[in-house]
Amino acid sequence: MLSPLQTSFTKVLSLTSDEALKRRFMVLDVPIQANMRFGLLLEVLDKVAEEAALNYVNQFFPDARVVTAAIDNIIIRHVTDMSRDVHFKARINHVGRSSLEIGIRVEQPGVPVRHIASCYFTMVARSGMGEGAVSVALPGLDYGEDIEQQRADKALQRRKEYKQQQARLNEPPSREEFQMLTDLHAAQDDPGFKGLLAGKLTADAWERMYPEQENVPKKIFGGYLIRRAYELSSICSEQIAPNRPIAAAVNRINFFHPVRMGDTLHYTTRVVYTKGSFICVEANIERISRDKTTKALSNSCLFTFVNVDDDLQQQPVPQVYPTNYGEDARYLMAHRSSQTLIAEGANDLS
Repeated sequence: MLSPLQTSFTKVLSLTSDEALKRRFMVLDVPIQANMRFGLLLEVLDKVAEEAALNYVNQFFPDARVVTAAIDNIIIRHVTDMSRDVHFKARINHVGRSSLEIGIRVEQPGVPVRHIASCYFTMVARSGMGEGAVSVALPGLDYGEDIEQQRADKALQRRKEYKQQQARLNEPPSREEFQMLTDLHAAQDDPGFKGLLAGKLTADAWERMYPEQENVPKKIFGGYLIRRAYELSSICSEQIAPNRPIAAAVNRINFFHPVRMGDTLHYTTRVVYTKGSFICVEANIERISRDKTTKALSNSCLFTFVNVDDDLQQQPVPQVYPTNYGEDARYLMAHRSSQTLIAEGANDLS
């Protein structure tokens, strides 16, 4: 049995020596802070998780592949410094029956080392193609060191906490939450109301999938999909941010159905919640098959942005007002989800 240490995998973005690469990852071709394209960073993260998982799985099943099932909470600790290289340090924390949790630490070497974020990907090992694809049973890891066992235990705890969180999200409003929603609706009855309505803060886009987005045969790369979802969400957040919205956290990304070549995708994003300087944007990706016989939700995402000035100081954003039951439910879900992320440190992005 392999130890988690033996599953380590590192990828480096050489921003200091590759000018073309550096330019590709820049938001603007001017010297501004937080100039890294976060959506493109998400795409790289998904590929790093895939490669780390495949390096392990293919030792036992050479023809197997891995697919992303979910991306857990990602909290941005510091913005990226474009004058330093970026290191992605991946390791398998836990192996279940056919799933693996890949932990990735994103950092920039130097004095001091800059910790950008830590991410957790759930990958599933599969064998076969199309309708004949099946999950494969993976051998476990040898958690010989205490720290390795602790990481494995935390992986299991994250899975348990996610299930508990999902159950809480579906619970009816508490007394305080009900009053919060009541106050938001009551404000709209004021004759002088000029607030921003959630239903008007949306953006959508359509796209067809072609071979250049392919990752495994006839399947579209999930990292590409979440990059596109993030980029549209960022544009959507600009409708309410008076200054500049930058990524603060990824609350959760779920992968429900694979996207295939020829599919038409409908990306929909909406501002669902604001608090202080934070903006939550929900993004969904719906796939429609080429023959129009299949329509399904491929991905659901919830991104948190923070509104900042040129010096990265947080600036307030307007209150967003839900107007119907569906918007109330999304507002409440984002409210509950964001409380944990904000408490865990999405406030400090210096």
